Amino acid sequence: MTNPMLADSRLELINTARSFYQQGWMVGTAGNLSVRLSDGSFWITASGRSKGELLPSDFVRVYPNGKVEESSTDLKPSAETAIHQILYTLFPEIQACYHIHSIESNLVSRFVQEDRLLLPPLEMLKGLGIYEQNPCCVIPIFANHLQVSRIAAEIQERFATTPPQIPALLIRDHGVTVWASSPTVARNYIEIVEYIFRYMVAALR
Repeated sequence: MTNPMLADSRLELINTARSFYQQGWMVGTAGNLSVRLSDGSFWITASGRSKGELLPSDFVRVYPNGKVEESSTDLKPSAETAIHQILYTLFPEIQACYHIHSIESNLVSRFVQEDRLLLPPLEMLKGLGIYEQNPCCVIPIFANHLQVSRIAAEIQERFATTPPQIPALLIRDHGVTVWASSPTVARNYIEIVEYIFRYMVAALR
């Protein structure tokens, strides 16, 4: 029988996924959300599940060593599990990691050929922890490899020497990922970066 506390930790992810789905950020079965538990393991959305219709049974528990908890339903963890795992390793204080596939995040990832994108000095950056006058803030961009493990390895390599300014990254032509101290804060981060991306796209019109 599933521990009620473990089930409860998924309820906020279900509500958030439904909201993101309704906004067009997790259409089809795209995107993935995870939340870390006290023992270092984390729940992550299962592969191939509609994010607008998730149930607590549509999550897979992954342990720090990468082992997946056995399930009678033969669920597979999200294809981006390796990215979540490396972010939890790099930032031990975080408790949630969210990845969405929005139109705006894909468009802005093409604004530059470099591996980072300069963000406009908007007031909204304060919501991501940037408290500066006319800030020069960039979001890192990573190539979208077919092998997700390769993306995760490149994130680990770059962040080990160049920590990100904000808790967010872009994968070119793929989507945006954020990480935070709680599921609620992660949801706020997604909404803030998407606001900034929409501003950047609108500014070109």
